[in-house]
Amino acid sequence: MRKSTEVGEDYASMTESQTSTGLRGSHGSRDKSILMMESAFMRQSKIPDHNLSLDTSENCTLDSSCVTGSGTLYGCPSSSSFSSIGSPSSQLVRQSSSSSNNVKDLTVNEPSDDLRYKLRELETVMLGPNSDILDTYESNFKVKSDHVSTETEHWKLLMEMVSRRSLKEVLIACAKAVSDNDMLTAEWLMSELRQLVSVSGEPIQRLGAYMLEGLVARLATTGSTIYRTLRCKEPPCSNLSYMHLLYEVCPYFKFGYMSANGAIAEAMKDEDRIHIIDCQIAQGSQWLSLIQALAARPSGAPRIRITGINEPSSTYARGGWLDIVGTRLSRLAESCNIPFEFTTATMIGPEAELKDLVLRPGEALAVNFPFMLHHVPDETNGVWNQRDGLLRLVKSLSPKVVTLVEQELDTNTAAFLPRFLETLDYYAAIFDSIDVTLPRDHKERINLEQHCLARDLVNIIACEGTARVERHEVLGKWRSRFLMAGFRPYPLSPLVNATIKELLGNYCEHYKLEERDGTLYLGWMNRALVIACAWH
Repeated sequence: MRKSTEVGEDYASMTESQTSTGLRGSHGSRDKSILMMESAFMRQSKIPDHNLSLDTSENCTLDSSCVTGSGTLYGCPSSSSFSSIGSPSSQLVRQSSSSSNNVKDLTVNEPSDDLRYKLRELETVMLGPNSDILDTYESNFKVKSDHVSTETEHWKLLMEMVSRRSLKEVLIACAKAVSDNDMLTAEWLMSELRQLVSVSGEPIQRLGAYMLEGLVARLATTGSTIYRTLRCKEPPCSNLSYMHLLYEVCPYFKFGYMSANGAIAEAMKDEDRIHIIDCQIAQGSQWLSLIQALAARPSGAPRIRITGINEPSSTYARGGWLDIVGTRLSRLAESCNIPFEFTTATMIGPEAELKDLVLRPGEALAVNFPFMLHHVPDETNGVWNQRDGLLRLVKSLSPKVVTLVEQELDTNTAAFLPRFLETLDYYAAIFDSIDVTLPRDHKERINLEQHCLARDLVNIIACEGTARVERHEVLGKWRSRFLMAGFRPYPLSPLVNATIKELLGNYCEHYKLEERDGTLYLGWMNRALVIACAWH
Protein backbone atom coordinates (compact mmCIF):
# COMPACT_ATOMS: atom_id res chain seq x y z
CA MET A 1 0.00 0.00 0.00
CA ARG A 2 1.35 3.44 -0.89
CA LYS A 3 1.49 6.50 1.32
CA SER A 4 -0.67 8.58 -1.06
CA THR A 5 -2.87 7.57 -3.99
CA GLU A 6 -4.59 9.72 -6.57
CA VAL A 7 -8.05 8.47 -7.57
CA GLY A 8 -7.34 9.30 -11.17
CA GLU A 9 -4.11 7.29 -11.13
CA ASP A 10 -5.86 4.33 -9.50
CA TYR A 11 -8.59 4.41 -12.10
CA ALA A 12 -6.13 4.74 -15.00
CA SER A 13 -3.97 1.89 -13.70
CA MET A 14 -6.99 -0.41 -13.29
CA THR A 15 -8.23 0.42 -16.75
CA GLU A 16 -4.81 -0.26 -18.20
CA SER A 17 -4.69 -3.59 -16.40
CA GLN A 18 -8.07 -4.73 -17.71
CA THR A 19 -7.31 -3.50 -21.20
CA SER A 20 -4.02 -5.36 -21.31
CA THR A 21 -5.52 -8.63 -20.04
CA GLY A 22 -9.25 -9.31 -20.40
CA LEU A 23 -9.89 -6.88 -23.28
CA ARG A 24 -6.84 -7.43 -25.44
CA GLY A 25 -8.43 -10.02 -27.71
CA SER A 26 -11.61 -8.07 -28.42
CA HIS A 27 -10.26 -4.52 -28.75
CA GLY A 28 -6.72 -5.03 -30.02
CA SER A 29 -5.57 -1.80 -31.67
CA ARG A 30 -8.05 0.31 -29.74
CA ASP A 31 -6.13 -0.18 -26.44
CA LYS A 32 -3.80 2.77 -26.91
CA SER A 33 -6.49 5.19 -28.03
CA ILE A 34 -8.75 4.23 -25.11
CA LEU A 35 -5.97 4.93 -22.62
CA MET A 36 -5.27 8.28 -24.26
CA MET A 37 -8.96 9.24 -24.07
CA GLU A 38 -9.13 8.21 -20.41
CA SER A 39 -6.00 10.19 -19.58
CA ALA A 40 -7.34 13.29 -21.27
CA PHE A 41 -10.68 12.93 -19.50
CA MET A 42 -9.01 12.57 -16.09
CA ARG A 43 -6.92 15.70 -16.66
CA GLN A 44 -9.97 17.72 -17.67
CA SER A 45 -11.95 16.51 -14.65
CA LYS A 46 -9.31 17.99 -12.28
CA ILE A 47 -9.84 15.25 -9.73
CA PRO A 48 -8.44 16.35 -6.34
CA ASP A 49 -5.75 14.40 -4.52
CA HIS A 50 -6.99 11.87 -1.99
CA ASN A 51 -4.22 11.38 0.49
CA LEU A 52 -4.90 8.01 2.09
CA SER A 53 -2.14 7.64 4.70
CA LEU A 54 -3.10 4.07 5.59
CA ASP A 55 0.35 2.45 5.78
CA THR A 56 4.01 3.23 5.75
CA SER A 57 6.78 2.18 3.44
CA GLU A 58 9.34 2.15 6.20
CA ASN A 59 11.34 -1.03 6.23
CA CYS A 60 13.23 -2.50 9.18
CA THR A 61 16.00 -5.02 9.06
CA LEU A 62 17.55 -7.26 11.67
CA ASP A 63 21.19 -6.55 12.36
CA SER A 64 22.46 -10.12 12.10
CA SER A 65 25.92 -9.19 13.23
CA CYS A 66 24.66 -8.87 16.76
CA VAL A 67 24.47 -12.64 17.31
CA THR A 68 27.67 -13.85 15.76
CA GLY A 69 29.29 -14.48 19.12
CA SER A 70 28.13 -17.24 21.41
CA GLY A 71 29.92 -16.03 24.50
CA THR A 72 27.18 -13.70 25.68
CA LEU A 73 24.28 -15.45 24.07
CA TYR A 74 23.19 -17.48 27.04
CA GLY A 75 25.05 -16.12 30.03
CA CYS A 76 22.54 -13.29 30.09
CA PRO A 77 19.64 -12.14 27.91
CA SER A 78 21.04 -11.03 24.61
CA SER A 79 21.78 -7.38 24.21
CA SER A 80 21.67 -7.59 20.45
CA SER A 81 20.56 -4.37 18.81
CA PHE A 82 18.31 -3.89 15.83
CA SER A 83 18.40 -1.19 13.22
CA SER A 84 15.40 0.30 11.45
CA ILE A 85 14.13 3.50 9.95
CA GLY A 86 11.87 4.61 12.77
CA SER A 87 11.13 2.63 15.92
CA PRO A 88 8.28 0.13 16.09
CA SER A 89 6.67 2.23 18.79
CA SER A 90 6.63 5.33 16.61
CA GLN A 91 5.31 3.27 13.73
CA LEU A 92 2.54 2.03 15.96
CA VAL A 93 1.65 5.52 17.15
CA ARG A 94 1.41 6.75 13.58
CA GLN A 95 -0.73 3.84 12.54
CA SER A 96 -2.96 4.18 15.59
CA SER A 97 -3.41 7.94 15.15
CA SER A 98 -4.33 7.58 11.51
CA SER A 99 -6.50 4.51 11.91
CA SER A 100 -9.11 6.30 14.03
CA ASN A 101 -9.92 8.51 11.05
CA ASN A 102 -9.58 5.89 8.35
CA VAL A 103 -13.27 5.12 7.94
CA LYS A 104 -14.20 8.77 7.93
CA ASP A 105 -11.53 9.63 5.36
CA LEU A 106 -12.62 6.83 3.08
CA THR A 107 -16.22 8.01 3.19
CA VAL A 108 -15.43 11.67 2.51
CA ASN A 109 -13.07 10.90 -0.35
CA GLU A 110 -15.30 8.57 -2.34
CA PRO A 111 -16.07 9.76 -5.90
CA SER A 112 -18.98 12.22 -6.08
CA ASP A 113 -22.22 11.28 -7.81
CA ASP A 114 -21.41 13.64 -10.68
CA LEU A 115 -17.97 12.12 -11.17
CA ARG A 116 -19.40 8.62 -10.84
CA TYR A 117 -21.93 9.42 -13.62
CA LYS A 118 -19.21 10.79 -15.93
CA LEU A 119 -16.99 7.76 -15.37
CA ARG A 120 -19.86 5.38 -16.06
CA GLU A 121 -20.80 7.30 -19.22
CA LEU A 122 -17.21 7.18 -20.49
CA GLU A 123 -17.00 3.43 -19.80
CA THR A 124 -20.20 2.79 -21.69
CA VAL A 125 -19.01 4.71 -24.75
CA MET A 126 -15.57 3.10 -24.86
CA LEU A 127 -16.09 -0.41 -23.53
CA GLY A 128 -19.77 -1.15 -23.81
CA PRO A 129 -22.67 -1.21 -21.33
CA ASN A 130 -21.34 -4.22 -19.35
CA SER A 131 -18.09 -2.66 -18.11
CA ASP A 132 -17.45 -3.16 -14.38
CA ILE A 133 -14.32 -1.06 -13.89
CA LEU A 134 -15.94 1.37 -11.47
CA ASP A 135 -17.47 -1.51 -9.48
CA THR A 136 -14.03 -3.11 -9.27
CA TYR A 137 -12.53 0.15 -8.03
CA GLU A 138 -15.20 0.49 -5.32
CA SER A 139 -14.71 -3.15 -4.29
CA ASN A 140 -10.94 -2.71 -4.00
CA PHE A 141 -11.48 0.44 -1.97
CA LYS A 142 -13.66 -1.46 0.50
CA VAL A 143 -11.06 -4.25 0.81
CA LYS A 144 -8.39 -1.69 1.67
CA SER A 145 -10.63 -0.18 4.31
CA ASP A 146 -11.33 -3.59 5.89
CA HIS A 147 -7.61 -4.40 5.84
CA VAL A 148 -6.77 -1.21 7.69
CA SER A 149 -9.40 -1.99 10.31
CA THR A 150 -7.98 -5.49 10.79
CA GLU A 151 -4.44 -4.18 11.09
CA THR A 152 -5.55 -1.66 13.69
CA GLU A 153 -7.21 -4.35 15.78
CA HIS A 154 -4.12 -6.55 15.46
CA TRP A 155 -1.80 -3.84 16.76
CA LYS A 156 -4.20 -3.02 19.57
CA LEU A 157 -4.17 -6.67 20.69
CA LEU A 158 -0.38 -6.75 20.60
CA MET A 159 -0.16 -3.58 22.69
CA GLU A 160 -2.53 -5.05 25.28
CA MET A 161 -0.53 -8.28 25.35
CA VAL A 162 2.73 -6.43 25.97
CA SER A 163 1.19 -4.19 28.63
CA ARG A 164 0.02 -7.31 30.51
CA ARG A 165 3.60 -8.63 30.36
CA SER A 166 2.24 -11.97 29.20
CA LEU A 167 5.56 -13.60 28.27
CA LYS A 168 4.15 -16.74 26.69
CA GLU A 169 1.70 -14.79 24.54
CA VAL A 170 4.37 -12.34 23.41
CA LEU A 171 6.71 -15.21 22.52
CA ILE A 172 4.02 -16.80 20.36
CA ALA A 173 3.15 -13.47 18.73
CA CYS A 174 6.83 -12.89 17.96
CA ALA A 175 7.17 -16.36 16.44
CA LYS A 176 4.07 -15.65 14.33
CA ALA A 177 5.63 -12.41 13.09
CA VAL A 178 8.86 -14.24 12.21
CA SER A 179 6.84 -16.92 10.43
CA ASP A 180 4.99 -14.25 8.44
CA ASN A 181 8.25 -12.40 7.68
CA ASP A 182 6.79 -9.35 9.42
CA MET A 183 10.06 -7.75 10.43
CA LEU A 184 8.53 -4.60 11.89
CA THR A 185 6.42 -6.53 14.38
CA ALA A 186 9.16 -9.08 15.06
CA GLU A 187 11.72 -6.38 15.86
CA TRP A 188 9.39 -4.57 18.21
CA LEU A 189 8.31 -7.75 20.04
CA MET A 190 11.91 -8.93 20.40
CA SER A 191 12.83 -5.63 22.05
CA GLU A 192 9.89 -6.06 24.43
CA LEU A 193 10.78 -9.69 25.15
CA ARG A 194 14.28 -8.72 26.24
CA GLN A 195 12.67 -6.86 29.13
CA LEU A 196 10.66 -9.93 30.15
CA VAL A 197 13.10 -12.86 29.97
CA SER A 198 15.90 -13.84 32.35
CA VAL A 199 18.17 -16.88 32.60
CA SER A 200 17.91 -16.65 36.39
CA GLY A 201 14.20 -15.98 36.79
CA GLU A 202 11.00 -18.00 36.78
CA PRO A 203 10.94 -21.18 34.64
CA ILE A 204 9.03 -19.45 31.82
CA GLN A 205 11.48 -16.52 31.95
CA ARG A 206 14.47 -18.85 31.63
CA LEU A 207 12.84 -20.81 28.83
CA GLY A 208 11.80 -17.55 27.18
CA ALA A 209 15.40 -16.35 27.13
CA TYR A 210 16.49 -19.36 25.08
CA MET A 211 13.39 -19.32 22.87
CA LEU A 212 14.08 -15.66 22.12
CA GLU A 213 17.69 -16.41 21.23
CA GLY A 214 16.40 -19.11 18.92
CA LEU A 215 14.23 -16.58 17.11
CA VAL A 216 17.10 -14.09 16.84
CA ALA A 217 19.40 -16.83 15.56
CA ARG A 218 16.79 -17.88 13.00
CA LEU A 219 16.71 -14.39 11.50
CA ALA A 220 20.49 -14.07 11.68
CA THR A 221 21.04 -17.65 10.40
CA THR A 222 23.45 -18.38 13.24
CA GLY A 223 21.62 -21.37 14.73
CA SER A 224 24.07 -23.98 13.44
CA THR A 225 27.06 -22.07 14.81
CA ILE A 226 25.48 -21.83 18.26
CA TYR A 227 24.57 -25.51 18.22
CA ARG A 228 28.07 -26.62 17.27
CA THR A 229 29.70 -24.28 19.78
CA LEU A 230 27.68 -25.55 22.70
CA ARG A 231 28.19 -29.19 21.70
CA CYS A 232 31.95 -28.73 21.58
CA LYS A 233 32.01 -27.50 25.17
CA GLU A 234 30.69 -30.72 26.72
CA PRO A 235 33.24 -33.46 27.44
CA PRO A 236 35.70 -34.55 28.49
CA CYS A 237 36.54 -31.99 31.17
CA SER A 238 34.49 -30.60 34.01
CA ASN A 239 31.48 -29.90 31.79
CA LEU A 240 30.60 -33.56 32.16
CA SER A 241 29.15 -32.50 35.50
CA TYR A 242 26.35 -30.69 33.65
CA MET A 243 25.03 -33.90 32.12
CA HIS A 244 25.61 -35.77 35.36
CA LEU A 245 23.78 -33.05 37.28
CA LEU A 246 20.80 -33.25 34.90
CA TYR A 247 20.86 -37.04 35.29
CA GLU A 248 20.58 -36.63 39.06
CA VAL A 249 18.16 -33.71 39.12
CA CYS A 250 15.54 -35.11 36.74
CA PRO A 251 14.53 -38.76 36.33
CA TYR A 252 14.23 -38.61 32.53
CA PHE A 253 17.53 -40.33 31.72
CA LYS A 254 17.23 -42.75 34.63
CA PHE A 255 13.72 -43.63 33.54
CA GLY A 256 14.84 -44.33 29.98
CA TYR A 257 17.92 -46.29 30.97
CA MET A 258 16.14 -48.38 33.59
CA SER A 259 13.26 -49.19 31.21
CA ALA A 260 15.66 -50.32 28.49
CA ASN A 261 17.79 -52.31 30.94
CA GLY A 262 14.70 -54.01 32.32
CA ALA A 263 13.61 -55.10 28.84
CA ILE A 264 17.13 -56.39 28.04
CA ALA A 265 17.44 -58.26 31.34
CA GLU A 266 14.03 -59.86 30.82
CA ALA A 267 14.84 -60.96 27.26
CA MET A 268 18.30 -62.27 28.22
CA LYS A 269 17.42 -64.02 31.49
CA ASP A 270 18.32 -67.47 30.13
CA GLU A 271 21.31 -66.44 27.98
CA ASP A 272 24.95 -67.16 28.88
CA ARG A 273 26.54 -64.95 26.20
CA ILE A 274 25.11 -61.51 25.66
CA HIS A 275 26.10 -58.91 23.05
CA ILE A 276 24.68 -55.39 23.44
CA ILE A 277 25.01 -52.82 20.65
CA ASP A 278 24.57 -49.34 22.11
CA CYS A 279 23.93 -46.93 19.24
CA GLN A 280 24.77 -43.89 21.39
CA ILE A 281 26.80 -44.99 24.36
CA ALA A 282 27.85 -41.46 25.39
CA GLN A 283 29.36 -41.83 28.88
CA GLY A 284 28.22 -45.45 29.27
CA SER A 285 26.29 -44.65 32.45
CA GLN A 286 23.33 -46.79 31.39
CA TRP A 287 25.26 -50.05 31.71
CA LEU A 288 26.57 -49.66 35.23
CA SER A 289 23.35 -50.88 36.85
CA LEU A 290 22.78 -53.63 34.24
CA ILE A 291 26.27 -55.11 34.74
CA GLN A 292 25.68 -55.20 38.48
CA ALA A 293 22.23 -56.79 38.05
CA LEU A 294 23.48 -59.49 35.65
CA ALA A 295 26.39 -60.25 37.99
CA ALA A 296 23.89 -61.03 40.75
CA ARG A 297 21.72 -63.28 38.57
CA PRO A 298 20.78 -66.48 40.48
CA SER A 299 21.63 -68.67 37.50
CA GLY A 300 25.11 -67.18 37.31
CA ALA A 301 26.70 -64.22 35.60
CA PRO A 302 26.73 -64.31 31.78
CA ARG A 303 29.58 -63.26 29.53
CA ILE A 304 28.87 -59.72 28.35
CA ARG A 305 30.17 -57.88 25.30
CA ILE A 306 29.15 -54.27 24.69
CA THR A 307 29.77 -52.55 21.35
CA GLY A 308 29.77 -48.80 21.77
CA ILE A 309 28.70 -46.56 18.88
CA ASN A 310 28.47 -42.80 18.75
CA GLU A 311 27.34 -40.65 15.84
CA PRO A 312 30.35 -39.33 13.89
CA SER A 313 29.29 -35.76 14.73
CA SER A 314 28.94 -36.53 18.43
CA THR A 315 31.42 -34.96 20.80
CA TYR A 316 31.75 -38.33 22.52
CA ALA A 317 33.03 -39.86 19.28
CA ARG A 318 36.20 -37.75 19.36
CA GLY A 319 39.35 -37.65 21.42
CA GLY A 320 39.42 -41.35 22.35
CA TRP A 321 36.28 -40.99 24.45
CA LEU A 322 35.04 -44.49 23.60
CA ASP A 323 38.25 -45.94 24.98
CA ILE A 324 37.68 -44.06 28.24
CA VAL A 325 34.13 -45.46 28.46
CA GLY A 326 35.38 -48.97 27.74
CA THR A 327 37.99 -48.78 30.49
CA ARG A 328 35.41 -47.54 32.97
CA LEU A 329 32.98 -50.39 32.22
CA SER A 330 35.72 -53.00 32.22
CA ARG A 331 36.83 -51.98 35.70
CA LEU A 332 33.28 -52.24 37.00
CA ALA A 333 32.79 -55.67 35.44
CA GLU A 334 36.08 -56.86 36.96
CA SER A 335 34.95 -55.71 40.40
CA CYS A 336 31.75 -57.73 39.91
CA ASN A 337 33.62 -60.84 38.73
CA ILE A 338 31.78 -60.89 35.43
CA PRO A 339 33.45 -61.73 32.07
CA PHE A 340 33.35 -58.55 30.02
CA GLU A 341 34.57 -57.21 26.67
CA PHE A 342 34.18 -53.77 25.14
CA THR A 343 34.38 -53.13 21.37
CA THR A 344 33.58 -50.14 19.17
CA ALA A 345 31.94 -49.54 15.81
CA THR A 346 31.09 -46.50 13.68
CA MET A 347 27.93 -45.56 11.85
CA ILE A 348 28.85 -44.33 8.36
CA GLY A 349 27.43 -43.57 4.93
CA PRO A 350 24.01 -42.51 3.64
CA GLU A 351 22.64 -46.01 4.25
CA ALA A 352 23.70 -46.00 7.93
CA GLU A 353 26.19 -48.85 7.65
CA LEU A 354 27.91 -50.06 10.81
CA LYS A 355 31.66 -50.16 10.21
CA ASP A 356 33.81 -52.60 12.23
CA LEU A 357 30.75 -54.29 13.76
CA VAL A 358 31.58 -57.87 14.73
CA LEU A 359 28.88 -60.50 15.34
CA ARG A 360 29.80 -63.84 16.87
CA PRO A 361 27.87 -67.11 16.76
CA GLY A 362 26.17 -68.05 19.99
CA GLU A 363 25.74 -64.50 21.27
CA ALA A 364 22.22 -63.27 22.02
CA LEU A 365 21.97 -59.79 20.55
CA ALA A 366 20.31 -56.70 22.01
CA VAL A 367 20.30 -53.28 20.30
CA ASN A 368 19.76 -50.07 22.25
CA PHE A 369 18.50 -46.75 20.82
CA PRO A 370 18.71 -44.25 23.72
CA PHE A 371 17.63 -40.73 22.77
CA MET A 372 19.41 -40.97 19.40
CA LEU A 373 17.11 -42.07 16.55
CA HIS A 374 15.71 -38.54 16.25
CA HIS A 375 19.20 -37.42 15.13
CA VAL A 376 19.19 -39.85 12.18
CA PRO A 377 17.92 -38.13 8.98
CA ASP A 378 14.75 -39.48 7.39
CA GLU A 379 12.96 -39.09 4.06
CA THR A 380 12.09 -35.45 4.75
CA ASN A 381 15.71 -34.38 5.17
CA GLY A 382 17.55 -35.65 2.13
CA VAL A 383 17.59 -38.26 -0.61
CA TRP A 384 18.50 -41.13 1.71
CA ASN A 385 16.10 -42.27 4.41
CA GLN A 386 18.74 -43.26 6.95
CA ARG A 387 16.23 -43.55 9.79
CA ASP A 388 14.26 -46.40 8.22
CA GLY A 389 17.44 -47.80 6.66
CA LEU A 390 19.07 -48.17 10.08
CA LEU A 391 16.01 -49.99 11.44
CA ARG A 392 16.05 -52.42 8.50
CA LEU A 393 19.76 -52.98 9.04
CA VAL A 394 19.22 -53.79 12.72
CA LYS A 395 16.36 -56.12 11.83
CA SER A 396 18.69 -58.03 9.50
CA LEU A 397 20.97 -58.75 12.49
CA SER A 398 18.16 -60.80 14.11
CA PRO A 399 18.31 -59.20 17.56
CA LYS A 400 16.47 -60.79 20.44
CA VAL A 401 15.32 -57.38 21.68
CA VAL A 402 15.59 -53.75 20.52
CA THR A 403 14.94 -50.92 22.99
CA LEU A 404 13.78 -47.41 22.09
CA VAL A 405 13.86 -44.40 24.42
CA GLU A 406 12.82 -41.04 22.97
CA GLN A 407 11.35 -37.69 23.90
CA GLU A 408 7.62 -37.54 23.21
CA LEU A 409 7.89 -34.49 20.99
CA ASP A 410 6.96 -33.80 17.36
CA THR A 411 9.51 -31.50 15.70
CA ASN A 412 10.44 -33.46 12.58
CA THR A 413 8.08 -32.51 9.76
CA ALA A 414 6.12 -29.70 11.42
CA ALA A 415 6.32 -26.22 9.89
CA PHE A 416 8.08 -23.51 11.85
CA LEU A 417 5.18 -22.03 13.84
CA PRO A 418 3.58 -25.35 14.94
CA ARG A 419 7.09 -26.58 15.78
CA PHE A 420 7.69 -23.49 17.91
CA LEU A 421 4.43 -24.02 19.81
CA GLU A 422 5.16 -27.71 20.41
CA THR A 423 8.68 -26.90 21.64
CA LEU A 424 7.42 -24.15 23.94
CA ASP A 425 4.85 -26.47 25.53
CA TYR A 426 7.27 -29.38 25.92
CA TYR A 427 10.19 -27.48 27.40
CA ALA A 428 7.94 -25.47 29.70
CA ALA A 429 7.29 -28.76 31.50
CA ILE A 430 11.02 -29.57 31.52
CA PHE A 431 11.99 -26.20 33.03
CA ASP A 432 9.18 -26.44 35.60
CA SER A 433 10.45 -29.83 36.75
CA ILE A 434 14.03 -28.55 37.07
CA ASP A 435 12.81 -25.60 39.12
CA VAL A 436 11.21 -27.91 41.68
CA THR A 437 14.40 -29.90 42.28
CA LEU A 438 17.27 -27.48 41.70
CA PRO A 439 17.39 -24.12 43.54
CA ARG A 440 17.44 -21.07 41.27
CA ASP A 441 20.55 -19.78 42.96
CA HIS A 442 22.45 -23.00 42.22
CA LYS A 443 25.65 -21.88 40.55
CA GLU A 444 25.61 -24.66 37.94
CA ARG A 445 21.92 -24.51 37.00
CA ILE A 446 22.41 -21.90 34.25
CA ASN A 447 25.26 -23.96 32.77
CA LEU A 448 23.14 -27.10 32.95
CA GLU A 449 20.23 -25.48 31.11
CA GLN A 450 22.53 -23.82 28.62
CA HIS A 451 24.60 -26.84 27.64
CA CYS A 452 21.99 -29.58 28.01
CA LEU A 453 18.78 -27.85 26.89
CA ALA A 454 19.40 -24.50 25.19
CA ARG A 455 21.44 -25.94 22.32
CA ASP A 456 18.57 -28.25 21.35
CA LEU A 457 16.04 -25.42 21.62
CA VAL A 458 18.08 -23.16 19.34
CA ASN A 459 18.52 -25.93 16.77
CA ILE A 460 14.80 -26.72 16.67
CA ILE A 461 13.77 -23.07 16.32
CA ALA A 462 16.59 -21.50 14.30
CA CYS A 463 17.59 -24.19 11.82
CA GLU A 464 16.05 -25.78 8.74
CA GLY A 465 17.07 -28.46 6.25
CA THR A 466 20.11 -30.57 7.05
CA ALA A 467 21.19 -28.06 9.72
CA ARG A 468 18.20 -29.02 11.87
CA VAL A 469 19.29 -32.28 13.49
CA GLU A 470 16.90 -32.30 16.47
CA ARG A 471 14.02 -34.03 14.64
CA HIS A 472 11.85 -35.74 17.23
CA GLU A 473 8.82 -37.89 16.52
CA VAL A 474 6.00 -39.10 18.75
CA LEU A 475 5.46 -42.77 19.57
CA GLY A 476 2.85 -43.28 16.85
CA LYS A 477 5.39 -42.44 14.14
CA TRP A 478 8.11 -44.57 15.72
CA ARG A 479 5.68 -47.47 15.91
CA SER A 480 4.93 -47.17 12.20
CA ARG A 481 8.63 -47.17 11.34
CA PHE A 482 9.38 -50.25 13.47
CA LEU A 483 6.42 -52.15 12.06
CA MET A 484 7.44 -51.31 8.49
CA ALA A 485 10.94 -52.58 9.26
CA GLY A 486 9.47 -55.94 10.30
CA PHE A 487 9.56 -55.61 14.10
CA ARG A 488 6.87 -56.63 16.56
CA PRO A 489 6.20 -55.04 19.97
CA TYR A 490 7.93 -56.59 22.98
CA PRO A 491 5.83 -55.49 25.99
CA LEU A 492 7.77 -54.38 29.04
CA SER A 493 7.25 -56.61 32.07
CA PRO A 494 5.31 -55.52 35.19
CA LEU A 495 8.59 -55.76 37.09
CA VAL A 496 10.02 -52.89 35.04
CA ASN A 497 6.92 -50.81 35.75
CA ALA A 498 7.23 -51.46 39.48
CA THR A 499 10.93 -50.56 39.47
CA ILE A 500 10.25 -47.23 37.75
CA LYS A 501 7.47 -46.41 40.20
CA GLU A 502 9.87 -47.03 43.05
CA LEU A 503 12.39 -44.71 41.38
CA LEU A 504 9.83 -41.91 41.03
CA GLY A 505 9.13 -42.14 44.75
CA ASN A 506 12.39 -40.24 45.25
CA TYR A 507 11.20 -37.32 43.14
CA CYS A 508 8.39 -34.78 43.09
CA GLU A 509 4.82 -36.10 43.06
CA HIS A 510 4.15 -34.19 39.83
CA TYR A 511 6.06 -36.82 37.85
CA LYS A 512 3.58 -39.28 36.37
CA LEU A 513 4.11 -42.81 35.04
CA GLU A 514 1.67 -44.48 32.70
CA GLU A 515 1.71 -47.78 30.82
CA ARG A 516 -0.20 -48.09 27.55
CA ASP A 517 0.02 -51.03 25.16
CA GLY A 518 3.35 -52.19 26.53
CA THR A 519 4.91 -48.71 26.37
CA LEU A 520 5.90 -46.67 29.41
CA TYR A 521 5.28 -42.92 29.45
CA LEU A 522 7.02 -40.61 31.91
CA GLY A 523 5.45 -37.18 32.21
CA TRP A 524 5.34 -34.00 34.24
CA MET A 525 1.79 -33.39 35.43
CA ASN A 526 -0.33 -33.84 32.27
CA ARG A 527 2.47 -33.63 29.68
CA ALA A 528 4.15 -36.83 28.44
CA LEU A 529 7.90 -36.20 28.14
CA VAL A 530 9.71 -39.51 27.53
CA ILE A 531 8.60 -42.89 26.18
CA ALA A 532 10.29 -46.29 26.52
CA CYS A 533 9.36 -49.42 24.59
CA ALA A 534 10.91 -52.61 23.22
CA TRP A 535 10.69 -54.55 19.94
CA HIS A 536 11.80 -57.87 18.55
